[in-house]
Amino acid sequence: MRTPLVRLDAPESPAEIYLKLENLQPIGSFKIRGAANAIRQARPDELQAGVVTASAGNMAQGVAWAAREAGVPATIVVPDHAPATKLAAIERLGGRVIKVPFEKWWETIEQGRFEGADGLFVHPVQNELVMAGNGTIGLELVDDLDQFDTVLIPWGGGGLTVGIASAVKALRPEVRIVPVEPETGAPLAASLAAGSPQGVDYQPSFVDGSGSRAILPRMWEAAQGLLDGSEVATLDETAGAVRLLAERARVVAEGAGALAAAVALSGRAGEGRIVCIVSGGNIDPDKLATILRGDVP
Repeated sequence: MRTPLVRLDAPESPAEIYLKLENLQPIGSFKIRGAANAIRQARPDELQAGVVTASAGNMAQGVAWAAREAGVPATIVVPDHAPATKLAAIERLGGRVIKVPFEKWWETIEQGRFEGADGLFVHPVQNELVMAGNGTIGLELVDDLDQFDTVLIPWGGGGLTVGIASAVKALRPEVRIVPVEPETGAPLAASLAAGSPQGVDYQPSFVDGSGSRAILPRMWEAAQGLLDGSEVATLDETAGAVRLLAERARVVAEGAGALAAAVALSGRAGEGRIVCIVSGGNIDPDKLATILRGDVP
């Protein structure tokens, strides 16, 4: 669906903040755009054995939703720390879940396949049809807002950022594109600082939809000419943004979905009109309750 773009009441910020509410998609995340685009454009013979993806939850739901629409089975490889809310949603949509250790899951992302699961592999990040689907967010921003200075985008694998940036930069090249990572795994920031892809220590956190141990080489090449820097948000800042969005805008954002707002509210993204991509709202109720009490999960 075409999601709303709303103004956030945040007088403590030096910027005029707008929220792109991808948490309102049918699966609670932007991932439905790319998954549906890739599966709808696949040939019937490619879909004969079903579809496969590797995801911590949101892409899994997007692929399961689009596979159900196409009438084919979906197999989802998930890391062992994937949140219960997202696993339950995958199964509700008819997907078959295979839970593996994080190392095996990341290997599946790197290789673009999973031994023992047949079907068309829909890569959650470096699939051009997936990125094109994500890019429709950028087209909507340009259509809905006559002028804006910066777009803050949560960075997981880079597919959301590259998709949005490709659309926005083609139409408004002066707009700054700034991805945001959590402090628990920020390989993009390390890579931009070093000028080459870097690996980092990664720690799972409630920001389960963003942050990783490394950048996929193809995404590093695709992103370099589109970015105007990057930011890193602390877990405290991110939890604070989740709480503020719920209290002031009645928006439920998951950890990754609040990263952009966390940086905008901090002032580090500067002034002017800033669009924050609220990428998803699939957060475990217990974690949300902890954050609303003023704590960090």
